[in-house]
Amino acid sequence: MDTCNYYFAYGSNMNPARMAVRGMRYRHSHAARLEGWQLSFNKRAHGKQGIAYANIVPGAACEGVLYQLWDHREIERLDPFEGWPERYRRECLRVETASGSVRSWVYIANPQWQAEQLLPERWYLNHLLSGRPWLSDDYYRALLATPCACD
Repeated sequence: MDTCNYYFAYGSNMNPARMAVRGMRYRHSHAARLEGWQLSFNKRAHGKQGIAYANIVPGAACEGVLYQLWDHREIERLDPFEGWPERYRRECLRVETASGSVRSWVYIANPQWQAEQLLPERWYLNHLLSGRPWLSDDYYRALLATPCACD
């Protein structure tokens, strides 16, 4: 298995408070961009009809938070929260930062957990919006405009 020392969060883990609750230890957080992938709310929520969680699909680019992990095994703390390996797979991909590119762990929803015409709940989208300090203005505004379930 790859030994990436970074984790790229594009979904609810952009919220540092959520990372703390999940027991994640990291040294630093940085703004980052994953080229060739874009955010999609097409990951089916377990036990919630019509509800989506964040995923990435091939496309232009996805912004997020790059966490420099305490050590290369730290990512294993997130696996149970992400439903790895059943719901999400984990890949080590190259992400871009202001100071260059690094290899980073990224979770991608497995095909059997993807569906169309899903919407995130407001509480979930708020976790993504808390990543504001690491996101461009345009990306943040696009997140703000995301339709939610029960709006």
